[in-house]
Amino acid sequence: MRQIREVLRLRHSSGLSQHEIARSLRMSQGAVSEYLAAAQRAGRPWPLSQELDDDVKLEALLFPSPANVLVISRTLPDWAA
Repeated sequence: MRQIREVLRLRHSSGLSQHEIARSLRMSQGAVSEYLAAAQRAGRPWPLSQELDDDVKLEALLFPSPANVLVISRTLPDWAA
């Protein structure tokens, strides 16, 4: 389960460092860093607005799925030939 909201709360309300957040939530420091960077890229200040009460909405905002994924279809070689 993603703990994005808790990471943001601990960083902005409690002022904990990334290392302290990672240790308290039993997460990797890289994951904490990724969550904080995603929130900064999205321009979402703390506290979050009520429209982001749903964790699914928050995750979709911070980590949007790629809109146009280019799929290249290649034929496999005829290995028997």
